[in-house]
Amino acid sequence: MGTTVGLHNAASTNQPEILSSSTRRENQQADRQCLLILDGRALDRECLASALEDHDLGMAVAAMGTIEEWRIKKDAHPPLTAILFNVGGRKVTDRNIGDEIRLISSEFKYVPVILLADSEELAQILTALECGARGYIPTSVGIDVCVEAVNLAAAGGIFVPASSVLSMRHLIDSGSRDTRPLTTMFTHRQAEVAQALRRGKANKIIAFELNLRESTVKVHIRNIMKKLKATNRTEVAYKVNDLFGESASAAE
Repeated sequence: MGTTVGLHNAASTNQPEILSSSTRRENQQADRQCLLILDGRALDRECLASALEDHDLGMAVAAMGTIEEWRIKKDAHPPLTAILFNVGGRKVTDRNIGDEIRLISSEFKYVPVILLADSEELAQILTALECGARGYIPTSVGIDVCVEAVNLAAAGGIFVPASSVLSMRHLIDSGSRDTRPLTTMFTHRQAEVAQALRRGKANKIIAFELNLRESTVKVHIRNIMKKLKATNRTEVAYKVNDLFGESASAAE
């Protein structure tokens, strides 16, 4: 009887040690990777970091205001596995934001950069991906979706909201509806440049193919952007597709 009790007590004593060791191993494994949240608003980034940690993100979280702050404090954290850049209500199509995304993506070549933004506009999403982002999370989604999106990007995937997929479907189907020809809004040269932009061609290529000076191509692009109320080349391509899908496709 005494022996049985003794064995039972030993098992009870050892069991917490086994669980504790397993937990430590899991924590150490999680600590070997880190998500960096970049957000200039202290309360927003701290709340987001706390929410992600509470929803089994599976990695450590560092929340900082700038990339410069990370450079100073990085030795106190595990190596980065992903960067979540919260731009809030700012537009990715704004030059400063786009340049910042490019800079971060260039410096951290092997670390996916994911954008968190208020806008779900297709032009914003396409521009973010064009600047080097590996995902785009609208703030309209829940924290569980955010966790899945971060883990998808960390695993090598690219997350985009379902709304953007539906928008792309709209662009694909736009050729079946009645559309105005490009020349109703643009001059003949502007229409040619707009079609080239839609196909993603660089200014030098457009100038060579249309026998124009590159400076003239830039003038045409500025006028096209003004007429379409677009802020960049990506948005021009999107709007040309949306407004003139059938005639633009036929021109090719």
